[in-house]
Amino acid sequence: MILAVDTSLGTAVALIDADGRLRADASSPDPLGHAEVIGALLERALSEADAADVTQVVAGMGPGPFTGLRIGIATARAFALARGIPVIAVPSHFGAALAVIEAEAPDTPFAIVTDARRREVAISVFDGLDADGIPNLTAPTVLVPRADSEERLSGIHAIEVATIDGAALGRVGIRAANAARVLTGAEPLYLRQPDVTVPGAPKRVSS
Repeated sequence: MILAVDTSLGTAVALIDADGRLRADASSPDPLGHAEVIGALLERALSEADAADVTQVVAGMGPGPFTGLRIGIATARAFALARGIPVIAVPSHFGAALAVIEAEAPDTPFAIVTDARRREVAISVFDGLDADGIPNLTAPTVLVPRADSEERLSGIHAIEVATIDGAALGRVGIRAANAARVLTGAEPLYLRQPDVTVPGAPKRVSS
């Protein structure tokens, strides 16, 4: 069984079996309260299935804001470390794209669009599934002003999502692992660097 965790938008936790079937899920659409809800959501999902059977954890790596994104990734890594099982890193937009493909089967390229706050959006363009059943990313994810998004997409159908489907994210992770593919590195896909930074060393004051 595979546990999927994502906090790039709201908070999503899902458990799926090796065939990708949903066993349990719990989510919250709140884009700010990740730390407050993730423990309860994880407990709820695990109570609906046998947590002892979890053999892999899929972590949604963003794009997303610094604070929210790292909460989900830290939770996924802590769970995996405690169980001695691997973490599969998956860009969150891949989960959204697979959910769209499974529900709508679009036959032309489409863009996953997510709110990046500050009047900006994150955009990833996909075109169907590749040979491994993974959404085919045709253009790198970009951060653009919302007002410029239509011009940037040049007529490509845009689908703005407010939540990530945890089960779909998990299915992407399974397919990537089965194909021995790495979809992204260990570093989160932050939309931008945090506003708060560690101060430098204090300046010396000459006497």
